[in-house]
Amino acid sequence: MTRRLVAAAQPLARTGATSRRPALRRVVEPPTPSGMGLASDRARDRMVETIAGNGVRDGEVLAAMRFVPRHLFVDAALASRAYEDVSLPIGHAQTISRPTTVARMIELVAADLPGERRREARVLEIGTGCGYQAAVMARVFGEVISIERIRGLHEAARGNVRTQRLANLRLVFGDGRMGVPQAAPYDAVIIAAACDQVPEAVLGQMRIGSSLVAPVAGSAGQSLHRIERVGERDWRVAVMDPVHFVPLRGGTT
Repeated sequence: MTRRLVAAAQPLARTGATSRRPALRRVVEPPTPSGMGLASDRARDRMVETIAGNGVRDGEVLAAMRFVPRHLFVDAALASRAYEDVSLPIGHAQTISRPTTVARMIELVAADLPGERRREARVLEIGTGCGYQAAVMARVFGEVISIERIRGLHEAARGNVRTQRLANLRLVFGDGRMGVPQAAPYDAVIIAAACDQVPEAVLGQMRIGSSLVAPVAGSAGQSLHRIERVGERDWRVAVMDPVHFVPLRGGTT
């Protein structure tokens, strides 16, 4: 597939195809572990205040960040730091992204999906990690497909999200650089690892009018790129915030 990427100096226009898939969202509050009740609630409130103070404005994204218990997705030894705005190790030389980065990436792809379109949208995440970002996304979008290449992380994420009872979240083990073609096309895509360029296979799985957010590595370091598919062979690119992510690798392990 030949692609044409056009740089955009300004925020992209909000256009996109209408999805006809039914929403599969759920509203079950996960049980709170003993000893993490009110203190955890206050910590999540402070975390969301920090995220909002860093510029995230989408109310649904902030509500999802407030709802999902981040301490359940990190090692028990790090639970006391779960609601700090920092990345944390999750094993296998990988990290859970800082909360502001998670919220920012979701907000960027959600911008073109207002109201009911979010609740019908099918979204792909590449790089499940511990499952936290996927769980937040499942509170915002109608259906989330998340793929992870490291078997140990995939299995850990399955255990982490099980208590969240997210009927609209599907975890896949496989090579994220290939995307998940059997569920394409997608109304939005988030890549949670840095690449030199977005894989052709993933670009081809975007619905026309959809957007993709990914950290892209360049000579000056990594920055978030927001890519909108504007035609059958045309994509438009806007360079956003500086970030730091682990690299996107191919294959499985």
